[in-house]
Amino acid sequence: MKAFLIKAGSTSFDGLVQCELPQPVAGPGEILVEMRAASINFRDLLVPLGRYFGGPVTRDLIPLSDGAGEVVAVGDGVTRFKAGDRVCGTFFRNYIDGPPALVDRPALGSPADGVLAEYVVFNERDAVLMPANLSYIEAATLPCAGVTAWHALMVAGRQIKPGDTVLVLGTGGVSLQALQLAKAAGARVLVTSSDDSKLQRAHQLGASGLINYKTTPQWSTEVMKLTNGVGADCVIEVGGAGTLKQSMQSLAHAGKVAMIGVLAGFEGDTNPHAMMLKGGSMHGIFVGNRTMFEQMNRAIEANDIHPVIDKVFTFNQTVDAFRYVQSQAHFGKVALTVG
Repeated sequence: MKAFLIKAGSTSFDGLVQCELPQPVAGPGEILVEMRAASINFRDLLVPLGRYFGGPVTRDLIPLSDGAGEVVAVGDGVTRFKAGDRVCGTFFRNYIDGPPALVDRPALGSPADGVLAEYVVFNERDAVLMPANLSYIEAATLPCAGVTAWHALMVAGRQIKPGDTVLVLGTGGVSLQALQLAKAAGARVLVTSSDDSKLQRAHQLGASGLINYKTTPQWSTEVMKLTNGVGADCVIEVGGAGTLKQSMQSLAHAGKVAMIGVLAGFEGDTNPHAMMLKGGSMHGIFVGNRTMFEQMNRAIEANDIHPVIDKVFTFNQTVDAFRYVQSQAHFGKVALTVG
């Protein structure tokens, strides 16, 4: 079967190579999935560059955590799926419910092999049915970005409710999925970007407050102005230390910051004084469990939500797709067809 590997020791995209591997077989309790689509997250760029947790990979590794496909065979004892089911794998293995714990719960795409191959085997506990209203390409955006957004909005701290205000930073996959889920929950959404054209596209998705952080460097002041001095009940914080100070300043009383990523770097003011004064809270979000995935899928079906796809590349264009995501030109998710 065709697959991509990140070669052991890789520190550049030159280490991301297409190859032929033996087709796997579903063992007891496992399902064999013919992958149809995959998508790329920011973390996926760091793995071949040797900059993810632990440095360069120490073995050849199949990349990507997010994908969708069709079950083509089931092993002995499988009860959750049958041939023909459309499924996604979960980001973590062996993580059905409960609080986060990474022991014996490896993530796809690093350190466990990922989904960028024609066929992938999952334990039946590590997969979910796709939302019925989505295509394979759309569903392939959900395991990491979608579940992260759902966890931040609906699980960490108090759930977002109608009338709340949600602030999303940027227009990447997590941020736009959070925008869509928050709107479906009846919340008002504010969005930041350095690109006015992306802000207008976010407005078409339902964002009512648009802030260009390049022309308005103190964007937290604009958040307070747009909310009549109240602030945001939830901030989808994907920037990290570089944006955290203003995220905390943007909070409403008893609001929450969902700490998700480090796109703005590791350097910045992380003094929590502003959050303390507002009685706010911060929640570290590292994707989520299978139960969250299944809850989110029901909401996606009920509200007919369709993830935003910026561009779709073919399997043979995988390296080009990685470079495109690295350019940060995308709006929403970048996907790949598989097979």
